Amino acid sequence: MAKPDRSIDPRILESAKKEFLERGYETASLKTICENAEITTGALYKRYTGKENLFCAVVADTVAALNTVIEERCAVPVEKLSDQELVSAWEMNESMLWWFQFLYERREGFLLLIKCADGTRYANFQHDWVETMTGKSYEYFLEAKKRGLTSANISRDEMHILLSAFWTTIYEPFIHGYTRKQIEDHCNLICDLFNWPRVLGFLLSYN
Repeated sequence: MAKPDRSIDPRILESAKKEFLERGYETASLKTICENAEITTGALYKRYTGKENLFCAVVADTVAALNTVIEERCAVPVEKLSDQELVSAWEMNESMLWWFQFLYERREGFLLLIKCADGTRYANFQHDWVETMTGKSYEYFLEAKKRGLTSANISRDEMHILLSAFWTTIYEPFIHGYTRKQIEDHCNLICDLFNWPRVLGFLLSYN
């Protein structure tokens, strides 16, 4: 049995990415994607069941990378972390710059998720990502509170609101097309704006 020709797949994905970025998912044209990839619509439908399936394929690597980061950073159960690790998890400077660099390297896929996904299963990506981060972050906060490291009383809903504001400041530079240098400067502002140890009432500070 002859193997399917996969040589045109990169052309399809690149053409689709360009079209989705320029027009968003809902107004993107499969006809234009096929024309720019120099393939027939039949060839596209042999590989993808439709436009949403194609969009998901374009952002698949970015979604996988984001999920892997969460898995790796939360691999150790919170109860096994030291007091210092629980507190330092909220320190911003190096961690924040790492996030911006990580996202900048995947900026096209990330932009598709936060700006161009209306009409797809990722339409609520911004909210869903914050909700994921809220769940993980609140586990850290509750463990710190149980150990007496913080005196703050913050509900899970309040944590979600705080993280929604926080991640909006991360989404916006990508939506506005910031350069890498602009994003690095923006990162410094965000670190000054969000003093998480103070907000969360940590009683100890580790340097």
